[in-house]
Amino acid sequence: SLEPTPTEISKSLAQRHRLLRKKNHLSQKEMAERSGVSLGSLKRFENTGKIALEALLKLAHLTGRLKDFDAIFQIDDNINKVEQLFTNK
Repeated sequence: SLEPTPTEISKSLAQRHRLLRKKNHLSQKEMAERSGVSLGSLKRFENTGKIALEALLKLAHLTGRLKDFDAIFQIDDNINKVEQLFTNK
């Protein structure tokens, strides 16, 4: 398949999130506390790309990208919008 796999997308999101967190000068501990996501979950996400949906939504909310999640299940929208969730705007 020419399209990225779910695993590839999750790892890409994790990498982008990590870069965005660092750009905003937030430690993992600060990000976890401010978002309500456990530090362990945040570390696992940034290392493996694995995270619970609710935790991902909390991180997206904290970084001002929660509104972008609405595009995921829009019939006429491009799935590439998912990958833009943690890019620098």
